[in-house]
Amino acid sequence: MFMTSARLLRLLSLFQSRRDWTGAELAERLEIDVRTLRRDVERLRELGYPVHAARGVAGGYRLGAGAALPPLLLDDEEAVAVAVGLRTAASGTVAGIEESSVRALAKLEQVLPSRLRSRVTALQDTTVTMAGGTPLVDHATLTAIAAACRDRQRLRFDYLSFRGESARRHVEPLRLAHLGRRWYLLAWDVDRADWRTFRVDRVGSPSPGARFTPREPPADDLAAYISRRVASSVYRYRARVTVHAPISLVRPRVSPTAGVLTPLDDSSCLLEVGADSLEGIAFLVGMLGVEFEVHEPPELPSALAELAGRLLRGAGVG
Repeated sequence: MFMTSARLLRLLSLFQSRRDWTGAELAERLEIDVRTLRRDVERLRELGYPVHAARGVAGGYRLGAGAALPPLLLDDEEAVAVAVGLRTAASGTVAGIEESSVRALAKLEQVLPSRLRSRVTALQDTTVTMAGGTPLVDHATLTAIAAACRDRQRLRFDYLSFRGESARRHVEPLRLAHLGRRWYLLAWDVDRADWRTFRVDRVGSPSPGARFTPREPPADDLAAYISRRVASSVYRYRARVTVHAPISLVRPRVSPTAGVLTPLDDSSCLLEVGADSLEGIAFLVGMLGVEFEVHEPPELPSALAELAGRLLRGAGVG
């Protein structure tokens, strides 16, 4: 049987591992009777943990949200995951949380057992952080959008399109997606009566509004749907190219945020690709390393010819 202090920690860990517990389940796990369990629950409440109890057949115990964040009990794998996540956040794609991530990481590493600290340190010491040049997302904007998705509240925000045009948008947010170091919002555009995908780094001054009844999602596989929308709608230029190679060969060479592949037959596939410049599309298509045929846009062949000429001159040919 656990001593009282150890038992309280064990009880707290159980509360944090699952949302609802019956009194009988907790008593069995702790090897105590129900009366002792009630006293332990009361001790946790005295320490500031908001433990809620419900009577009846469907009754039991639940750890609620309090006015202050209580200490969390993490197992080894959870502690390593949190530490790695904080290290990533300190140099990631969300602006404004770097300092708070470092402070939280310092607190966590101070109490990490040496066996876990060495695992986290090994990952840090052997990893090089590359500057990708991706626009940072304001953390307040990101959390405001996430809250609106969770609470099913409409959002109004300023949005800067890829053409540099600013407009006020009114949406019913559905999901956030993190693809290729960028954040995207999938939402129902109220004014346009259609689903739209927005780059979160182009969103400004989000303001939550009235609650809404959720619509049927546009697809069962939202990840694939968002990937397709991102590749086809958020870039300035879009192209359709037949690639004369099996899709299994081409897929590893095309980022899901840049292009969508559709098989045509066993030896060819259709590539729908987007970029903010024709040169970017020309470079991507040229780097596939296989034969291809351009369908659109009509300006792409000229961009390909210009890129090809520059490469030939660089190689000393022509």
